[in-house]
Amino acid sequence: MKGKDMNNLKKVQEEYNQPVMNEKEVTKMKQRMEEAKKDAKKGKRRIAEFVAAAAVLTFVILPNTSADIAYAMTSIPGLGKLVELVTFREYQYEDERNHADVKIDKLTVSSEEALQEDTQKSETLKKTTDEINQEIADITDKLVNEFKENRQNEEGFQEMVVKTDVICTTEDYFTLKLICYQGAGSGAEWDYFYTIDLNTGERLQLKDLFVENSDYKGVISENIKQQMREQMQADESVKYWLDDPQVEEWNFKTITDDTSFYLNEDGEIVICFNEGDVGPMSMGTVEFTIPKDVTAGIMK
Repeated sequence: MKGKDMNNLKKVQEEYNQPVMNEKEVTKMKQRMEEAKKDAKKGKRRIAEFVAAAAVLTFVILPNTSADIAYAMTSIPGLGKLVELVTFREYQYEDERNHADVKIDKLTVSSEEALQEDTQKSETLKKTTDEINQEIADITDKLVNEFKENRQNEEGFQEMVVKTDVICTTEDYFTLKLICYQGAGSGAEWDYFYTIDLNTGERLQLKDLFVENSDYKGVISENIKQQMREQMQADESVKYWLDDPQVEEWNFKTITDDTSFYLNEDGEIVICFNEGDVGPMSMGTVEFTIPKDVTAGIMK
């Protein structure tokens, strides 16, 4: 890459982390996020399409046709004998205007061990992992054509990172995180969390953790609001949409059944929000760990 072009690219990359979205652009972004949430309720999750000035949508997992794609079985400590990860799509691309770094794992069931231990659990786990893998595949199918089209643009810069990460593994639960980042004039990250109950083989939902008819959403939401207020009071650079009359429609009120979460190694619930969910894009993705004493009376 030529020195001048490298300098231009570095300049644009530095701008990715700057809060450049105006009010109109944020409004459009919030609309896209609401559309994504509605799709999730139908069982189909997708990456929200962010609309920003000069932005190009480049969340991508490239199709399984490149010679750069590698296949390798990966052993993950702590997963036990039931679940394994396969690195099935690995792609790097770089030219003067485009940069891509993709490494995606998919879940597989270790059939030999699982079938010997519990046939029913193995079948359930196989169904669960297939559903999770299909969700990731659906994201791929929708976005790959857009990426190809965007590469034809003769102006602008774009950067994209897509990867999976095992963020927590215990004897009872396993969580895979899909991380998607795109930058073109400004940057945005969008994450998905997939948690499996290793005792049943089923995908864990937040409501599964609580006593039936308990107000777990209200209890957790109030604790999150308390944490938000404490953080903003302690650090003036921290900003959440809470008790703000200027953005009343955006103010955080409550979590939903579709709110992302996982269980950490201490068994605490961690609630996860994407950029723009509960505060300005400059806040990035944020997480709130809910203390056990908050939910002690309502958890199963």
